Amino acid sequence: MQKEVEFENLVKRMLELLGEDVNREGLLKTPKRVTKAFEFMTQGYHQDPKKVLNEALFQSDNSQMVLIKDIEFYSMCEHHLLPIIGRAHVAYIPNGRVVGLSKIPRMVDMFARRLQIQEQLTEQIAQVINEVISPKGVGVVIQARHMCMEMRGVEKTHSNTTTSSLKGLFLKSDTRKEFFDIINAPQAARF
Repeated sequence: MQKEVEFENLVKRMLELLGEDVNREGLLKTPKRVTKAFEFMTQGYHQDPKKVLNEALFQSDNSQMVLIKDIEFYSMCEHHLLPIIGRAHVAYIPNGRVVGLSKIPRMVDMFARRLQIQEQLTEQIAQVINEVISPKGVGVVIQARHMCMEMRGVEKTHSNTTTSSLKGLFLKSDTRKEFFDIINAPQAARF
């Protein structure tokens, strides 16, 4: 509770420094709203992705690529506290174990809900999958828009940033090609 009050006071002070009247109707509840928004957008600091993955590991004879494509996420740039809006593509090749499919997007969200740079987000996801599932290989590709580039600075509104982290069999050219071919394939009709 004390932390929330302190955060609200900081938001109020920031608004004052911007020249705003913090007592006008539209801003009266803004410090409380901003505090709740930041609590939600940074909740990943209080979650353990390894725990989530470990609770959903299953034995499997599957030895083919498992890919979850187009995982939407929102994050915040650690340099400007502005939004990052993107999609993650996460794949792994099982080595006797698979993880519940919903756990991969949850893990992406956990890391995205921290102040981030895209390069680190990509590596964190790949590293945790590699450590917890111990697959034969893992591949993570993230494509995102950065509001710090679109809303300020260079103001390039249609630029995307793509980062990747490949481990194990995904470093082999044929596996890498299969992964990127699937990611770049046209989207099929929804079921």
